[in-house]
Amino acid sequence: MFIHIKPEETETIQRIPRALLFPAPGLPKGHVLMGYDEQGHCPMLVDNQCSIYAYRPQTCRSYDCRIFAATGVPVDQQTQAEIAHRVQAWVFHYECEESRLEHTILKDAAAFLQKNGDLFPQGSLPAHPAQLAALAVRIYRLFSGATAKMSSGRSAMPDAVIAHAIMTALKEPEPFSTSGGSACHRQE
Repeated sequence: MFIHIKPEETETIQRIPRALLFPAPGLPKGHVLMGYDEQGHCPMLVDNQCSIYAYRPQTCRSYDCRIFAATGVPVDQQTQAEIAHRVQAWVFHYECEESRLEHTILKDAAAFLQKNGDLFPQGSLPAHPAQLAALAVRIYRLFSGATAKMSSGRSAMPDAVIAHAIMTALKEPEPFSTSGGSACHRQE
């Protein structure tokens, strides 16, 4: 995963070492990306704090922690205590039973990735929780197909087959997705 920085974010760009930035493929000139380090952390994170906090990218300012609540991927309480607290405050409401089922499948997909990491090629699954949660969002429809087969009474797909199907799907370009029919709000 990458952090997108727009050309108008000049103060942000000035504070990030040039070697950490590269042109964003498919976007107009001036849009850049900054990748994560080997541990899956932003390279601007120093001693668990953003070293450019006052000038952080808009992507970071609009970070949506609901992805953790939606997927059930845990947040590190030690290093992300504030995010962990916010995650616990989110409650989901569903417009219909189909939305509730989609949310369940999403959480099941995330749990599958966490539980079956050994079925994937080494290094192919993200180590960082946010990246893993984003991957669960990307693959949950594929996972839904496997889950539907299991609930219909036909033979369940072995976990290794599901993992292989996920890896095959990840080689394809990301399809455009639309949001489902669920809503959430933060409990005060």
